[in-house]
Amino acid sequence: MYSLATGFRIPVLQYGLSPTESLLTKINGGALAAAIAAAALSPPPAAWPFGVVGAGAALLNAAPGPRSIARWGAVGYRRLREHTAPASMTAARGETVTWELYPDHGTMQNPAKRASFHAAVDQALRFVSDQARTAGIQVHVTHHAITGDYTTHTQTVSVHIPKGLVASPARVLETLEDEFAGLGALMRVEPEPIPTVTEQGSGWVALDDDRYASTARITGWPPRDDGTLIRKFLLGDERPPRDAARDVVPERSMAVLYRPLTQRRSRWLTRIQEAANGAFTTDPIEKEKIAIESDGRHDAMVAGEVLVDVDAYITVWGHNPDSVSAARWTMTRLADRHRIRLDWLAGQQHRAHVMTSAHAVSTRKGSVL
Repeated sequence: MYSLATGFRIPVLQYGLSPTESLLTKINGGALAAAIAAAALSPPPAAWPFGVVGAGAALLNAAPGPRSIARWGAVGYRRLREHTAPASMTAARGETVTWELYPDHGTMQNPAKRASFHAAVDQALRFVSDQARTAGIQVHVTHHAITGDYTTHTQTVSVHIPKGLVASPARVLETLEDEFAGLGALMRVEPEPIPTVTEQGSGWVALDDDRYASTARITGWPPRDDGTLIRKFLLGDERPPRDAARDVVPERSMAVLYRPLTQRRSRWLTRIQEAANGAFTTDPIEKEKIAIESDGRHDAMVAGEVLVDVDAYITVWGHNPDSVSAARWTMTRLADRHRIRLDWLAGQQHRAHVMTSAHAVSTRKGSVL
């Protein structure tokens, strides 16, 4: 499947914005249009409307670090006002179902079974994209591992259908349940309540279940993958015994939130991206690279593929600040080895740990900036 990165995309056009950011972007664009119209009707134009619009665009687009200036401001405000994740973060109205999934033994290790597994997930996401005129159905997948004398794995799959998006949510959920049942043993479950944050430290939070958590967003993937990346990243790859012990994170959780776009939206966004890349890219090598990617994307669209907005997170757990800090360091090293970029979400740890639980399936864009 083809995915869209969250956040800043190209000049003026952003994708992956929260509803508030989308509204502010539209207001800023409207103000710019009004300023241009006023300047055309009554020359000479005043400078201050363009200055206001430029300042707004800078706040929304200029990014010192992994977030825009406006997002940094929102992060600071939330950090001062909130001590734990607010209930409104996961309280979206609609139908939500969570299943525990246990894939058949050896699925990730066997290339043929692994390819069939990925194809089945792709088919489910394509089905989701066709169920409404606008995007909105969300699919959330988690993997939790605890390593001791042996490693235990727990996987969940969750689906959230916003209220009023489709006429018969039960039909969609039952169809998806049949799709996921082909991936392995499937059982409906009720997720555990979200733990409350009792203490916040430097890059970690303490929870009321006596655990410490530190969460990162995955912001970059390697350019090429033979299909074994996630297996090696989560289950471990073959390493010499002397290196294996120091590469173990005793307890970790990974989650991916999929937001499939409709085919119409996917095609429109692809055309906009191609036009913008052609207009703003001057490096001939980069232009050729974009052209090759565009050809592949075009072929995928013709074959019925859709774009999927992917938001991925990973949480490491510990029993005290030192253990969770050590686990965070180990996870950073593992990510470097597999060429995965992590953003440890400074100032947002009290919210971020929710994203690797099944409750994250109903979160809206902007819950974690």
